[in-house]
Amino acid sequence: MHKKIEKLIVGSNNKGKIIEIKDILGKYFEEIMSLKEAGIELNVVEDGTTFFENAQKKAKEAFDIAKCATLADDSGIVVDALNGKPGVYSARFAGEHATDDENNELMLKMMENVPTEKRTARFVCTLALYLPDGTMLSAEGSCEGRIYTKTCGTNGFGYDSLFYLDKYGKTMAQIDSAEKNKISHRYKALVSLMEKLDNHLKSDV
Repeated sequence: MHKKIEKLIVGSNNKGKIIEIKDILGKYFEEIMSLKEAGIELNVVEDGTTFFENAQKKAKEAFDIAKCATLADDSGIVVDALNGKPGVYSARFAGEHATDDENNELMLKMMENVPTEKRTARFVCTLALYLPDGTMLSAEGSCEGRIYTKTCGTNGFGYDSLFYLDKYGKTMAQIDSAEKNKISHRYKALVSLMEKLDNHLKSDV
């Protein structure tokens, strides 16, 4: 077993996200903490045209401040009938300070006349990890589904209540968080990142 890296700072203050990351990457780091726990404030303008650009930008800024391992992600929903939109603009689809409800309302309006078979979509998550020596590893994960014709469910956030999973016959917001975490785009990205980190650390031995 490789020696644990001392510290990882995650470019987020989302408690659920931190717990998920600790569960999967905990064996690689002595300590994993949020930006708030590390006493860091980031003012990153997410102006990248891809999820990777935004994730890398956040991770690099945190790395430059903290001088230790840092991890950041960028994620969103990609809708085929909308030519890949909203993509990196998922959080601000209906405007700069749009609420989840406003974004979902706009999505429903734009998808109003789109038939079921053309409502395919996926959640995408890209992770960027900077290691203490400045090495950067990245990974991506996605979860396939389609845009439902109305919002259903109260679990989750963002577009979860519109994202229908054929396998479950439910939206992402209608399945419990433990089940969601096993199939989510972030989980898949973290598992992929774990494999890359394993290989990297083995090559350093």
